[in-house]
Parts: sequence; structure tokens; C-alpha cells
Amino acid sequence: MKAIVTVVEKVTSEAHIDIPDGLSEPEIRQHIVDQYNSGEMQFDINIYQVNFESISAKIIKDKP
Repeated sequence: MKAIVTVVEKVTSEAHIDIPDGLSEPEIRQHIVDQYNSGEMQFDINIYQVNFESISAKIIKDKP
């Protein structure tokens, strides 16, 4: 018998970016989204936090 095990985790990383002065809150949000979408946002190598979400298993019976 075999099992396919699926583990779901939420990984949180940190990125430190410079925000131009004088932006409104919506403009800051857009700046962050633009940095992320362009690939310019560099996340730190260290993972900040991992949260366990769920685990499940599907049992597969061997055929005789």
C-alpha cells in the first residue's frame, strides 16, 4: 500500500525596499505591487516564518 501525502504550508519572507517620499497610501501600495510584479523586489534568503496549514493523505492500495 502507498500513500500520497500533501502538506500545505504558508511561507512568509521579508523584502526591504525603498519607498519614494511623498506618496499617498494607495500610491505606496501600487509601488509595492509594481516592484513585486516586475521582479525587482528581492526577498531575503532567510525565510521569516512558516505556518502549517494542513496535511492530507490519499491511500493507494496495491493491485494483487
